[in-house]
Amino acid sequence: MSIDQLAETAQAMVAAGKGIIAIDESTNTIKKRFDSVGVENTEEHRRAYREMLLTTPNLGEHISGAILYDETLRQKTRDGKPFSLVMAQAGIIPGIKVDKGPVALAGFPGEVVTEGLDGLRDRLKEYATLGARFAKWRAVITIGDDMPSGSCIEANSHALARYAALCQEQGLVPMVEPEVLMDGDHDIDVCYEVTEVTLRSLFGALYEHNVMLEGTILKASMVVSGKDCAEQAGVEEVAEATLRCLKSTVPAALPGIVFLSGGQSDRDATAHLDAMNRLGPHPWPLSFSYGRAMQSAALKIWAKDLVANVAEAQKMVHARARDNGLAALGQWAG
Repeated sequence: MSIDQLAETAQAMVAAGKGIIAIDESTNTIKKRFDSVGVENTEEHRRAYREMLLTTPNLGEHISGAILYDETLRQKTRDGKPFSLVMAQAGIIPGIKVDKGPVALAGFPGEVVTEGLDGLRDRLKEYATLGARFAKWRAVITIGDDMPSGSCIEANSHALARYAALCQEQGLVPMVEPEVLMDGDHDIDVCYEVTEVTLRSLFGALYEHNVMLEGTILKASMVVSGKDCAEQAGVEEVAEATLRCLKSTVPAALPGIVFLSGGQSDRDATAHLDAMNRLGPHPWPLSFSYGRAMQSAALKIWAKDLVANVAEAQKMVHARARDNGLAALGQWAG
């Protein structure tokens, strides 16, 4: 695929008023979500849940793409239609999570590096034939005593860059996600410093690996107070700090930035995105790639009756998509 086609896909992912729904939870992660609402974690339940999300009427009005898990990309609706086809018909671009998750970084207690580069070229090739048009890789950066180390940031940036280059080689748009975790009692200034260093390192590594920024999307964490910090920054402060950090680190050539919700409440995730877009215009579109903040309310409704409550749960999915789509335009009423 040419750089023009990659750029076209990347631009479609951040089309005005649209964002991305992340439904790429691993089997272990979805088990935790299902356990919290009393649903047994079987393949059929996972399939039915993802079908409920992906067949939400008019979802494509506010959702440009969906990040899937390996199992989901291979699944079909109850009446036998592949999910990738359902998405294509709704104008939603299929994406795939390709990392194998974080493991302990040897020599650096408490820090992690993401694995999954071994065999990645062949996996990407297969995912492209299954209909995926973009991929996602998440790195995890933890703030703590003497953390993160430069080595941890460098190791994760290097892995993200190698992954991104392999994606583009196979015609997939790489979504690079360096998540600075909210866990901890640090204040917003510490989060700003760590996010800035992380993004500088990431874009340096992407440059060194000849990754074409025009065909790349950044999935960023917002600059927020640690969740155990006594003083929580307000919506405006988060919006301003996040924008200042992005403008000092992210090249304007990037087609767009989508934010992760990262443990924020549904309302906070939407309010922060809306506040940032009200402070525009910016060098790039700012949109969303939310998982929990898009799904949690709908999951609770669906869990009460997996068959009878599908339509009710879908109304909630659409409402969350609409709210965040408006926030991506700076037009959310709150």
